[in-house]
Amino acid sequence: MKEELEKYFDRLWPLNRSLTGDGNRETLKILSEITGINISEIPSGTECFDWKVPEEWNVNEARITDSKGNKIIDYKDNNLHLLGYSESYSGKLDLSELRKHLFSLPGQPDSIPYLTSYYKKRWGFCMSDRQLRKLKEDTYEVLIDSEFDPSGSMTIGESMIKGDTDKEILLSTYICHPSMANNELSGPLVAAFINRELNNRKNLRYTYRTVFLPETIGSIYYLSVNGEFLKRELEAGFVITCIGDNGKFTYKKSRRGDTLSDRAALLVLREKGNEFNAEDFFPTGSDERQYCSPGFDLPVGSLMRTRYGKYEEYHTSADNKEFISFEAMEESVRTYIEILDVIENNFTYINQLPECEPQLGKRDLYPTLGSSKNTEEMVSSLMWVLNMSDGKNDMISIAEKSGLPFELLHRSALKLEESGLLKKSEEK
Repeated sequence: MKEELEKYFDRLWPLNRSLTGDGNRETLKILSEITGINISEIPSGTECFDWKVPEEWNVNEARITDSKGNKIIDYKDNNLHLLGYSESYSGKLDLSELRKHLFSLPGQPDSIPYLTSYYKKRWGFCMSDRQLRKLKEDTYEVLIDSEFDPSGSMTIGESMIKGDTDKEILLSTYICHPSMANNELSGPLVAAFINRELNNRKNLRYTYRTVFLPETIGSIYYLSVNGEFLKRELEAGFVITCIGDNGKFTYKKSRRGDTLSDRAALLVLREKGNEFNAEDFFPTGSDERQYCSPGFDLPVGSLMRTRYGKYEEYHTSADNKEFISFEAMEESVRTYIEILDVIENNFTYINQLPECEPQLGKRDLYPTLGSSKNTEEMVSSLMWVLNMSDGKNDMISIAEKSGLPFELLHRSALKLEESGLLKKSEEK
């Protein structure tokens, strides 16, 4: 998988993604090769709650040259050089005037910052502070050829995988950042490969909804259309972002803090045995703040590696291919699948012989071969499942209380169900 991840990363890297535009369309077209994605165009000006879908923005060229024709900045070299949603400009400026439109990071002198001006028209360029300080007094020629189309659209992608029930799991990621590796491409790539894995599964319990949206405005629009349905049918959800670096996993809880999403993710992370961070919900960050807004309060958390804002490379050109790891990205896919497997198998059972322990031996449920440790753990698993299956405890709860691996408890539950000792509680 890691070789495929790298191949698609290299193709997606140079595209100029934003809230709208051809870069987003091409991004979704490429991701559709990994897994089926239905692509929709939402007209500019579409109202969604307190917002409107913005005009479509595309860039033809953008550069700065000095009086001798030497290239200072060219958008074609790195699309982070151009301020996001920059308006067109053509003219000659002296250095003092040009500086008003140049942005850098003095604290990170070798990195180009990522900046946008979505809702206020201006023009500008971003560059490393080291390069900015080297500029000499001169007359500079500026050319920005960008286009705003009020009759354009915002491009979004969606994939639906039907399960045995109408209850849904949401996977949400965003496609609006230009060339940054962890904060952008890791999310849609990991989401696409998770979706491909789910597509290959049979007899899924839940229906899976995977969406690829521009951050903020995309999820706001999506909730304006689907929010009431999701309030009724969504069982769990995750925002997938910043999931490709070598940092330890970070899980940001949903607003409620104890949803199925939260419990499954934290259980898997604990069982993996590695250090991880768990954070309570806070109302800034990525699209979880829309899904968890008080009018929806959906069960949506976010499993990341190093969280946005917590690494120096964040929102700069240093968030590049060297910063991420395709091995880590593959592990992230596998970890999400483990979490979804827990959710899939998180049944609540009712013990059919609750008066004292049933006789396991006569039902061939008592292990007769294997190490004493394995025998002890298997018997313990059977006993825990039988004792806690009173219709009030789901399998995650039993795993939390027993400290036994979820997969072992799940296998025990299946054996007990096959023998007639357990029965699934009716679905909510």
